[in-house]
Amino acid sequence: MSDAADQDAVFGAVVNGTHNNPFSVLGVHQENGRRVVRVFQPGAEAVSLLDRDGQVVGEFERRHSGGLFVAAMPPRLRSYRLRVKAPGGGTQDVEDPYRFSTTLGDLDLYLLGEGSHADLYRKLGAHTVTHQGVAGTVFSVWAPNASRVSVIGDFNQWDGRRHVMRLHPGNGIWEVFLPGVETGAHYKFEMLDQQGRLLPFKSDPVGQYHEPPPGNASVVFQSRHHWRDQAWQATQRGMPALDAPMSVYEVHLGSWRRGGEGEWLDYREIARQLVPYVQDMGFTHVEFMPITEHPFDGSWGYQPIGLFSPTQRFGDPDDFRALVDALHQAGIGVIADWVPAHFPKDEHGLRRFDGTALYEHEDPRKGEHKDWGTLIFNYGRREVINYLVGSALYWIRQFHIDGLRVDAVAAMLYLDYSREKGEWLPNEYGGNENLEAVSFLKRLNAIVHLEGASSHAEESTAWPGVSRPADAGGLGFTYKWNMGWMNDTLSYMREEPVHRKFHHDKMTFGLVYAFSENFVLPLSHDEVVYGKGSLLGRMPGDAWQRFANLRAYFGFMFAHPGKKLLFMGGEFAQEREWNHDASLDWHLLEQPGHKGVHNLVRELNRVYRDRPALHERDFDSDGFEWVDATDRDSSVFSWVRRAADGRCLVCVCNFTPVVRHGFRMGIPAGRAYRVVLDTDAADFGGAGTVEHPQYLVEERPANGRDTSIELTLPPLATVWLEPVSEE
Repeated sequence: MSDAADQDAVFGAVVNGTHNNPFSVLGVHQENGRRVVRVFQPGAEAVSLLDRDGQVVGEFERRHSGGLFVAAMPPRLRSYRLRVKAPGGGTQDVEDPYRFSTTLGDLDLYLLGEGSHADLYRKLGAHTVTHQGVAGTVFSVWAPNASRVSVIGDFNQWDGRRHVMRLHPGNGIWEVFLPGVETGAHYKFEMLDQQGRLLPFKSDPVGQYHEPPPGNASVVFQSRHHWRDQAWQATQRGMPALDAPMSVYEVHLGSWRRGGEGEWLDYREIARQLVPYVQDMGFTHVEFMPITEHPFDGSWGYQPIGLFSPTQRFGDPDDFRALVDALHQAGIGVIADWVPAHFPKDEHGLRRFDGTALYEHEDPRKGEHKDWGTLIFNYGRREVINYLVGSALYWIRQFHIDGLRVDAVAAMLYLDYSREKGEWLPNEYGGNENLEAVSFLKRLNAIVHLEGASSHAEESTAWPGVSRPADAGGLGFTYKWNMGWMNDTLSYMREEPVHRKFHHDKMTFGLVYAFSENFVLPLSHDEVVYGKGSLLGRMPGDAWQRFANLRAYFGFMFAHPGKKLLFMGGEFAQEREWNHDASLDWHLLEQPGHKGVHNLVRELNRVYRDRPALHERDFDSDGFEWVDATDRDSSVFSWVRRAADGRCLVCVCNFTPVVRHGFRMGIPAGRAYRVVLDTDAADFGGAGTVEHPQYLVEERPANGRDTSIELTLPPLATVWLEPVSEE
């Protein structure tokens, strides 16, 4: 500083919180040929300089009335502390954050700037560390277009002047180490834009924990969880086994079950109840609707604010770790809904984070979903891609998530998604494909697979190769939700049985393309909301027929090629539409019809898991063969599923309320077949219409085969048969 006037101006900028580089002013510096310490302690009556033993080695002189003090630094002193005297007379010994060096190394800064830092979540955000021998928390945030960034919190009276951060100008990252700040501290970022205007306070984009509403502060958190799922990790991590059974139970944590007063259960209580339930029901995986932090309950998590934070609604991050751990120890995989397609406009979130369109596009024709009132990530920006990929890695590495279900993939792939002419901008070739999003998804899937996890695309269009390798022209997902199958088959099931023969192709069309992707058959939450009613409510007829239809449909689904997904409540035929604000109607299990469906789903899962023919070749056309796809007048469908070793299982579905006596069907050669599942059985709430004997195979042609059996088909029922062992 060349003269007193310059010094006064600089000190005034520090005191007023407009100086963008306080490290050049505060801490140890040369002044008039000597070393001095400058500190900013607003509200202090006096400040003393201490050595590391706590001995006073100097007194500070007030240089600015706003609280800027200067003291001579003793010649051989390398480290110091401060003793701050408050106006009331009390004193407190504190560290000076401006004496500490950066915690970010050159390689970290390079990789963050390049957008390729695999451990982004370890470098950005808030992390408790011991730095230069002192415990505290280091805060880092990407805000390249802010003119000043501060950490504010309950540790500095939310005063943005006190802890202005250090800027790394090469990549726009601001960082500061605050001694003494511990786990549990609440904080936000205070910023000035390029014109020096104060922006809305922001939550940490990489914050690991957030306070509950109406507050929106981030919370410093350090995990203390000790994982006990080593056996699961050793056997299940690696490239997903496409030939393994996968029956997914989709869960919304806030409404699966609630407490006696209607309150949310916490993660640990959910674990105590959910884990044995899923085990008993035989599901292989649980899929959680988004558990990332989100401001609005009604979004169900699909409008996330914190892509690095489990929602505080049910506990802290270690409580969520305990839930995943318990599921893994019980042999149950965990899939998490993950939303990289968009984010809400809440002012404390990512919207115009540093005063500019940082995470989103400036042009609303590329940067806004009008249908959802959300903003679209800018997939052309390397730092944004690093942020999103870093989030995916965070959930896999830190929470042991086995798979990510990526929401709204179609909205990412198409520039004209839900837009009229003139409301979107074409790509460089004039097309409607979002080439930057395509590149991101390919990179994401490659990284997810390298981590030994799976990726599941909720994609509703005919985009080719969604679940094909990127190097073969695909997007690289492990699985794709088969939305076409779901829409067609549910539409068929809504028809009165007498009319179903006119809609027969809706049940067979899915097999035209069934092996073009690695499909999951989803009966998800989307099918029981927005006035659609419940699955049971979609079934026609009287009460008996509705239950019979649903049971027959589940039998059809579990024998159809493709992995399975069922939303909670479907397994016991929830009657009313799903309400995210209330528990499922568990009392229905006291009623025979609902209990029967519950028993059926348990048995479907058991047989499905035990019979390789039902899962081993889900994505191989050699594992499926129609017996008869054309019996529209009877509304009967029959097919064969085959395992890799040739073992088979035969499925036949009768979607009319007519008992079909003397029904002959062609069947693979053998001595006899036995029924392994009949959805009309009394244990499942059915009528038990048919007592199934062993069906002897006859040398009598039918359905293009030389051998056949004659059986009786129960009404509105699905029957599974398998060959009787020659032994």
